[in-house]
Amino acid sequence: MIMASRYGYLIRRGSMKRSVIIWINFILILGMISIATAKDLEIKGKQLVSQKPPFTMSLPSEYRFIHSFSHDNPAESSLTRVYFFIKEREKKTEEMFIVQISDKTNPQALPMTAPPLKPYTEKRMYSKAKMKKGDLEIEHLCQLMAWNPNASSLQPIIKKGIAIPPHWALQGQFQFIYLGEHGVFVRYSKDVNSFGLNVSAEGKDWDKGDISRNEKKVYDTFQKSFMEMVNSITIKNP
Repeated sequence: MIMASRYGYLIRRGSMKRSVIIWINFILILGMISIATAKDLEIKGKQLVSQKPPFTMSLPSEYRFIHSFSHDNPAESSLTRVYFFIKEREKKTEEMFIVQISDKTNPQALPMTAPPLKPYTEKRMYSKAKMKKGDLEIEHLCQLMAWNPNASSLQPIIKKGIAIPPHWALQGQFQFIYLGEHGVFVRYSKDVNSFGLNVSAEGKDWDKGDISRNEKKVYDTFQKSFMEMVNSITIKNP
């Protein structure tokens, strides 16, 4: 059984002008959703605590909860929950943090699986790897993407009076399957202009073969905090 609808929330590829539209199907589902159960996942300070599946993780920042929903996937015998958080400064989004969890609903169904992570474009993917934590295999990647404030999926942020700058953002993704029963997919992104350094708005200056100077410093800082988050994942096996 494939982890439900993962790439339904992703995208098309493009330059800054043809900004990557993230999570296209995110808003299309809203008409047939129920609110995801808050007690199943919450953020306490800089720690994420999940009850189903049972794991914790340290976070780079403290986040504001924006929106959650869940939807059933009968064909895949699963239920998908999505939680949307941000960090803001002066009513502008600086970081986005999205957790998507698919739960197997049919005990007779095959164990859950997930397709490999894919970058929006190879030339701005800086790293991709897998790591083991006990019996758990975690796949992760880091890349450059573009925030699109006109994307329908991001309107819950806009409706709360928080702007989304149309900037390049660094994004880390990771995923893992827990005991064949749950699939976890996390996306964390941060505005490249929020690191306190002057950086280029030209996509070519962020290409992995050309990135240097302040752009490289910003990437190194982001990569370090992202991997600290991934390495902090702690599974509480039954």
